[in-house]
Amino acid sequence: MPIVVDIDVMLAKRKMSVGALADRVGITPANLAVLKNGRAKAVRFTTLEALCEVLECQPGDLLRWEPEETAAPGGTVPDGTEPGGTEPGGQPD
Repeated sequence: MPIVVDIDVMLAKRKMSVGALADRVGITPANLAVLKNGRAKAVRFTTLEALCEVLECQPGDLLRWEPEETAAPGGTVPDGTEPGGTEPGGQPD
């Protein structure tokens, strides 16, 4: 996933535990773990706002974008498809 969640970094900088952050933000430790481990599909702005308030940071300190994996030599990405999600020599999915 190209969006990377850096909550671990801010927790370490603030010397705060996941449980303490979850309590102060008002979400369950399990939901915070889903977000922290990059498994969340979305995050509410109210949750992001609360995270930033508690951690005294900006949204960009918690979230960053990284490009998809780059094409390997020969024009394919590591899963064997061509850039754009097509099978070698095939049509898009």
